[in-house]
Amino acid sequence: MHDELAIGLQDDLTQKLIKTGSHGVLIDISALDIVDTYIGRILSQISAIVGIMDATMVLVGMRPAVAITLVELGMTMPGVRTALNVDKGLALLRRSVDPTEMPDAGQ
Repeated sequence: MHDELAIGLQDDLTQKLIKTGSHGVLIDISALDIVDTYIGRILSQISAIVGIMDATMVLVGMRPAVAITLVELGMTMPGVRTALNVDKGLALLRRSVDPTEMPDAGQ
């Protein structure tokens, strides 16, 4: 993911939240092999924007090497919720939007 794409994602996502009034955002980063501090900051900023707009963001598909790199860079990314895959991420979003929803017995 290059810098312009990251900024575009942030802008597009903000506009979509305004248009749709969504309460949840799921971002799949499984295609990212590496991250740097800039991309980490962008993801953290997107999470903050989503929170200010009264929605929840879940980041899914983080590869182990990406997680290790973020930790080694000292990036804590406060407020960023994570899940291993899209299915678990959607379940987490559902519980965040509707806390009365219980997880499926099969998960």
